[in-house]
Amino acid sequence: MDLDLTGRHALVCGASEGIGRATAHELALLGASVTVLARRGDALQAVRDALPAPAGQAHHALVADMDDLDALRSRLEAHIATVPVQILINNTGGPPGGPAHTASTDAYLSAFRRHLLAGQVLVQALLPGMRAAGWGRIVNVVSTSVREPIMGLGVSNTVRGAVAGWAKTLSRELAADGITVNNVLPGYTRTQRIAQIVADRAARSGQSEDAVVAAMQATVPVGRFAEPEETAGVIAFLCSPAAGYVNGVSLPVDGGRMASI
Repeated sequence: MDLDLTGRHALVCGASEGIGRATAHELALLGASVTVLARRGDALQAVRDALPAPAGQAHHALVADMDDLDALRSRLEAHIATVPVQILINNTGGPPGGPAHTASTDAYLSAFRRHLLAGQVLVQALLPGMRAAGWGRIVNVVSTSVREPIMGLGVSNTVRGAVAGWAKTLSRELAADGITVNNVLPGYTRTQRIAQIVADRAARSGQSEDAVVAAMQATVPVGRFAEPEETAGVIAFLCSPAAGYVNGVSLPVDGGRMASI
């Protein structure tokens, strides 16, 4: 199986922790040079410095905020002028929880900007380099709510669905250029995001956080939360040459939790 990414350069968003950080590591192990992107410069430098870097691999850190689209675009353009990118991992933290019907319009606009409009800025900036190479991989880290909306995550459910529709459209538009576009749908994964969801559910229900975790894990056939590295491995595979004919899919990594086929 051809998993070799030597000579490819990946941009991994939301790379300061969790799935993003684990994905950067997995891509580096497959031979890619990696640019890690996030808001927190100190954490980002530590992630970059910890990446495997045999001879020929040079890793970079790019501090940017997905909420500031103009600054994101300008920093990307300056970076890729010297470091062309062929792999994009579009990943960012989810919106705050709460019911859909009580969410403000600003909450929806903020989430739409961060998750979809920032993705559009990323794709438009990186697409010329992918087309020049005749090869590209775009993987969006979304959510199982694309298939089955999650109670208490009204804004996230709404915006994640929009991202999935955008990605499917891109997959059909860009395939002839040798560029694949896929989504990974993480289930319950041991990250800061799941810690916040657990805390919110505990606060709303009056249960302890341990009780909330136990109830959530009981809905997962494998009986536990995923580790970030398990999701990252799937993302890295979709970026590999071996996955060249996988295009336009939304792939759950959820331990079998979803009931839908």
